[in-house]
Amino acid sequence: MPYMLISTQIRLETGPTNVGDEYSDPAVMNYLGARKTTMLGNNFSEYHVDDPPRLVLDKLEKIGFRVMTMTGVGQTLVWCLHKEGE
Repeated sequence: MPYMLISTQIRLETGPTNVGDEYSDPAVMNYLGARKTTMLGNNFSEYHVDDPPRLVLDKLEKIGFRVMTMTGVGQTLVWCLHKEGE
């Protein structure tokens, strides 16, 4: 999967960071040390890490991901990353 979204709440810049959904690459999620959770009332799962977004971005850069864009949506910060095909 060449694209990835990570996000955090504005007041939580120190973590946790949302790093994926139930369809995310398990190898990347394992590398990040992410845990898969399902919030009560949701019918989907998400992966989270306790690290702040900056550390997550540093880790993802080491395995070839590059930030394409970043934006704020309400109280959420979102980064879109891309990894070139091999």
